[in-house]
Amino acid sequence: MIQADTIISGGTILLLDEKDSIVKDGAIAVKGGMIAAVGSRAEIEGKYQAPEIIPAQGSLVMPGLINGHTHAAMTCFRGIADDLPLLQWLNDFIFPAEAKNLGPELVYWGTMLACAEMIRSGTTTFTDMYLFEDEAAQAAKEAGMRCLLGEGLFDFPSPNAKTPAEGLQYTERMLKKWSADPLVNIFVVPHSLYTCSPPLLRSASQLAREYGVPLATHLLENQEERAIIRNKHGQDAIPLLRELGLLESRFIAFHGVLLDDADIRVFSEHDARVIHHPESNMKLACGIAPIPELLKAGIPVGLGTDGCASNNNLDLFGEMDMAAKLHKVARLDPTVMDSRTVLRMATCEGARALGFDDTGVIAPGMRADIILIGLNKPHLTPLYNEYSHLVYTVGGADVDTVMVEGKLLMKDRVLLTINENEVMARVNEFARGIKASLAG
Repeated sequence: MIQADTIISGGTILLLDEKDSIVKDGAIAVKGGMIAAVGSRAEIEGKYQAPEIIPAQGSLVMPGLINGHTHAAMTCFRGIADDLPLLQWLNDFIFPAEAKNLGPELVYWGTMLACAEMIRSGTTTFTDMYLFEDEAAQAAKEAGMRCLLGEGLFDFPSPNAKTPAEGLQYTERMLKKWSADPLVNIFVVPHSLYTCSPPLLRSASQLAREYGVPLATHLLENQEERAIIRNKHGQDAIPLLRELGLLESRFIAFHGVLLDDADIRVFSEHDARVIHHPESNMKLACGIAPIPELLKAGIPVGLGTDGCASNNNLDLFGEMDMAAKLHKVARLDPTVMDSRTVLRMATCEGARALGFDDTGVIAPGMRADIILIGLNKPHLTPLYNEYSHLVYTVGGADVDTVMVEGKLLMKDRVLLTINENEVMARVNEFARGIKASLAG
């Protein structure tokens, strides 16, 4: 018998491979944080033994979800300024609230709260752009989540950097510090084209290229942003990115609501990627991103929640449901954005969009980032199609067990790496201070 660390035994396994394979009554052998083997329960249990057996009968087993864009510590600002236009929301509420309250401790505890929320709803990997991101990295590491993190870069002073040069230096220190970590990955993230000058954008691109990491930014989120970019830079966003040399395979655009056909051709030519945030875009009335056209052009597209101040949750199952339905009603076409497409955006295609080649799929040699969803519930009965069920019926609260890198982060709905009562208490302390600062 071959020794493994853990065997997930029984259940229906969605591999999310190129063939969309599904293994009924299957099993997964996990060893050293990696998937060692996948197959029928009889096959795996006949070849492998392990000290821990996780029974999965009556469950769907699948890759963990990948949140392609969030601002994790903004859990602390959840609900402080709703029902406002994007730039008013940012300039009149979010930026001032951050200036008065943001610091390393808030970011640590806010990110820890986000990790608890994401683990509880089946997310195993998240991408984050915020400030004091070294604290976010520490929180994610302690929680056991896989992450791609970057310090937001601005032309103007932020709570963590007085100058653009300081922001770049902070980013480079993080790139060096976390370079060998199996869970924490760092990338370079200028906030947007309307908050960053061409010299800062070029410097950010050079830094990303030097370290071989992704470069990402908020891009064309709404009409007002597009007008500001034209006024600030004298040209449209995509020609500017092309002129500055930012468009390449490592480039990731968050939002991309206003990308037109010409822009999509440019993205395709440069192998650039996009992360879609339907709920945030709807709540801020930004518009509907051209996701069907991006997918048709072969552009990798992932799915993200955005931050809790503009969504207001981190549940990717809800985001999948919304992504599918939003595009159907916008096109008056029930066949567009089918459940298979959307589920892949939240798993394997999301991994591809972010540059991860070892997660998002259940296969030997892939990272053991796996979730189990118990089906023995009234609202999940009966089951005819697994993909449809996961996108239109399952919610984050249906996730029972979460594993990252072969380590259990949640089992039978009990968090194993986070003291959530302590985390919620600490965030509530910060919330009282934030409320007082806004009243002032």
